[in-house]
Amino acid sequence: MAAQATPQPGGLHNRNPVAENNRNRPVAQGDSLQEKVHLKRELGLFSAVSLIVGVMIGSGIFVSPSMALQEAGSVGFCLIIWATCGAISLLGALCFAELGLLVPRSGAEYVYLQEAFGGLHKFWGPLPSFLCSWVYVAVLRPAEVAVIIMAFAEYVCQPLEMYIGHIEEGSKGVAKKYIALLALGLLTYVNLMSVKLFVRVQNVFTVSKLMACLIVVISGIYVLCEGYTDNIAAGFQGSNFSPQNVALAFYYALWPFDGWSTVTTVTEEVKKPEANILRSVVIAVPMVTAIYFMMNVAYMSVLSIPEMTSSPAVAVTLADRTLGPVKFLIPLGVALSTFGCALSIQFSVTRLCYVAAREGHMLQALSYIHTRRLTPAPAVLLQGLLTLVFVVVGDIASLIDFVSFLIWIFYGLAMAALLVMRKTKQDDLRLYKVPLLFPVFIIFVSLFLCLVPIITDPSPRYFVALVLIGLGVAVYVPLVFYRLRPRWMENFSYVIQVLMEVVPAEEPAVDRIGS
Repeated sequence: MAAQATPQPGGLHNRNPVAENNRNRPVAQGDSLQEKVHLKRELGLFSAVSLIVGVMIGSGIFVSPSMALQEAGSVGFCLIIWATCGAISLLGALCFAELGLLVPRSGAEYVYLQEAFGGLHKFWGPLPSFLCSWVYVAVLRPAEVAVIIMAFAEYVCQPLEMYIGHIEEGSKGVAKKYIALLALGLLTYVNLMSVKLFVRVQNVFTVSKLMACLIVVISGIYVLCEGYTDNIAAGFQGSNFSPQNVALAFYYALWPFDGWSTVTTVTEEVKKPEANILRSVVIAVPMVTAIYFMMNVAYMSVLSIPEMTSSPAVAVTLADRTLGPVKFLIPLGVALSTFGCALSIQFSVTRLCYVAAREGHMLQALSYIHTRRLTPAPAVLLQGLLTLVFVVVGDIASLIDFVSFLIWIFYGLAMAALLVMRKTKQDDLRLYKVPLLFPVFIIFVSLFLCLVPIITDPSPRYFVALVLIGLGVAVYVPLVFYRLRPRWMENFSYVIQVLMEVVPAEEPAVDRIGS
């Protein structure tokens, strides 16, 4: 983590001294670097919607419905949970849209916590935003990408088994690891090359995943029209209303919805953010909610509760029942869906990493931009390496629980930041403002999802998350608050410049939207 010699109020800074010195040491560009290097606005409304949909629709809707149903206990209660999760996601996304218009910088939760609390206290003020960047960049998002590309590998193997026969479990496990690693290398390459390439690839994958979801929905509608209503007619029989089961059911159902805040992570790359941030949220989140609800209706119409809860790949099981010789379309569509999701998550977290490094909360080399491709190449490479670690050692079910627990801590803190800025920035012009009840409700949801599982089932995985936060504090004190900078950090930054052809970014002027 980078530190600065001259302290600033609240422990934050806007420039690194090595970065300033290196501006006069351009890499592979001769003796001068005339053109400013910074991230460009490449995402229009369609691409912003595609980004949100791309992150939200990944492996979750094809994996977690069986787990959510197992905890809910009944078809009717499970469908209510899915609809409620869609409403929660929309309320949260609308709150983030207000935050994105009020603080028009990339980074989402990170910059909102920094803006709200950074100047309140020299030590405690910057700590929440640092912990946000620490957890998201070091663990949370790389773990998500690992979960998703592991699911990608699972669904790639499904059609292979359909046509070449059964694969031994040991050989299948090795094949899945290699497929996941190849997918990781490809998505990292796309994000390294250019934002325009990412936009083109992401738009194609978004259309592909919507087609896969539509096939599932049509399959369910066909079965219902044929008169097979026994499974869905079970209603609320067997519902489980215990707090622990309800909390876990919401965990598994909210996992596929995660991503509704994605567009605010890349605010500085959205064209006309004053209009497109809110529009993209209003279009994308309700659309995904409707798709998820209808897909669950399809699953529950075709499969019984025992069949769903015992299926490791519920979408493939549905395809076996309804699609006959073209059943390979579902695992193929899911594979495309999961790859596109992993691509978008990596894209967004590299921007958070870039912004945090720009503010001095990460190694300063992570704030550098490639001189020609205009991508945060060191941040992209870091995320690729961290994800590689999770792919090698990860487990899908445990990672989902772990990631969900951490996500809602910072969602709740972001809502608290919104409430704080209602006071500290009450005179700022707002183009959009949510009712006060919305952020308050999301805070209560986050408290419920974070505390109930710990109280009812104090599993070690939750305390591991708290240990990770404690480790972040241990890093924060010497390297950020006290600004200690070992000599190797400066040497490392310069080596990264030389090897990767990157330079410190020239920050474009970011005016407050609507001012």
